[in-house]
Amino acid sequence: MPFRDMLSIPDKPLNSPMAKSPPIELDPQPPRHDWHKEQLTRGRRPDWLRVQMSHSPTFNQVHGLVHTQSLHTVCEEAGCPNMGECWGRGTATFLLLGDTCTRSCGFCKIKTGRPQKVDVLEPLRVARSVQEMQLRHAVLTSVNRDELPDGGAFIFAATLRKIHEFVPGCTVEVLIPDFMGSAEALATVMREQPEILNHNTETVPRLYRRVRPQAKYPRTLEVLRRAKEMDAGVLTKSGIMVGLGERWAEIVQLMQDLRAIDVDILTIGQYLQPSRYHLPIERYYTPDEFAELRRIGEALGFRWVESAPLVRSSYHADGQARLAPRQPASVPV
Repeated sequence: MPFRDMLSIPDKPLNSPMAKSPPIELDPQPPRHDWHKEQLTRGRRPDWLRVQMSHSPTFNQVHGLVHTQSLHTVCEEAGCPNMGECWGRGTATFLLLGDTCTRSCGFCKIKTGRPQKVDVLEPLRVARSVQEMQLRHAVLTSVNRDELPDGGAFIFAATLRKIHEFVPGCTVEVLIPDFMGSAEALATVMREQPEILNHNTETVPRLYRRVRPQAKYPRTLEVLRRAKEMDAGVLTKSGIMVGLGERWAEIVQLMQDLRAIDVDILTIGQYLQPSRYHLPIERYYTPDEFAELRRIGEALGFRWVESAPLVRSSYHADGQARLAPRQPASVPV
């Protein structure tokens, strides 16, 4: 039996409006926005943003495994400052669907361009790596693949299925793109019952056009709302960056918007400019300000708020997964 049939991967979601859309034309290089003027953030980075890299035996083991299995991690591709700590604990966030994104967000280090062909063996390799690392919690994310009929949802689903098959009891968080708003693509993922469904808000609505021009704030909220509607047992999660020019009142309003749709977990971290070709940092928030945002979030009713300068979306995700007693999904199978 072909491996694709073993994974039960459909060629495209049935009756999906995305499947009927014309193919998206992709430029080989990201478009040049107004902020692409080599704007290097001025000033010395505060002491609380200095990171010490780890090269422990566990770090080296994870590094070797990732590269021998030809896998991508968002830890490396996005230049996460916590890579040393997380890899030293034996955890990593797997980046599915290649290392090239079809979108051109102003904050992200992942390269933009024409993605490579989808590798249908990737779910199996990721599951084997999770098994070899003896993970009790795995995090899956991906680049945006807007040229695919379902945005790559079938690869998320296949990877979830294989992890549950290879490592029974391992909890899984999926940090998904918006799938261009396709409810059917989202349902493809939700049928596999991830413990945590994460979709990042990234910034306040006023800054969306500048920070993530191909995304829409209402669509982001709709993804999170629908996920909880499809599976009452899932924990929903979202993350934001600060330091891009947002106002304090806008951050609080965003937090209120997320709680209004029953988001459980929120991560808040300082935006750090990956290169001079990315959006400059408008200002650095202090540890006290992050502590205050955490206090506000807890008062609003979030079950877990991770708020600190170096927090990234998957930081301490293994601890967050303990909040999730699995309940039967309401998504029709």
